[in-house]
Amino acid sequence: MTGTTRPGGDGLTDAQRHAQGMGVRREVLSDAHVDRAIAATTPLTADFQDLITRYAWGDIWSRPGLDRRARSVAVLTALIALGHHEELAMHLRAARRNGLSMEEIQEVILQSAIYCGVPAANTAFRIASEVFAAGE
Repeated sequence: MTGTTRPGGDGLTDAQRHAQGMGVRREVLSDAHVDRAIAATTPLTADFQDLITRYAWGDIWSRPGLDRRARSVAVLTALIALGHHEELAMHLRAARRNGLSMEEIQEVILQSAIYCGVPAANTAFRIASEVFAAGE
């Protein structure tokens, strides 16, 4: 794709992609979350933090093809299906920041019961209850 520019960040330098990703990451996950992640970065995890900032946030989350609400629905469903519970808690908070109502989150989890399995949805409801009971 040399010489062309795609919406996700092709044509940007790595530094520009990182800066774009950091902005989106902060908007979606919150400054507090990102600050904690950066503070916890070690030599072992530094390259991973750079990768997710540039690629996940700077390329994928920055694309115009889906709005952030739709991206949150897709992410919640994938995390429920794959049983990534720690990430699910984080992205439930992000979904609220992206404008999903509690009713919409409930519908995403109910839908996942059919396509991802009742036990996965049961766990997702438990995690959502814990996250939102904490006022997050």
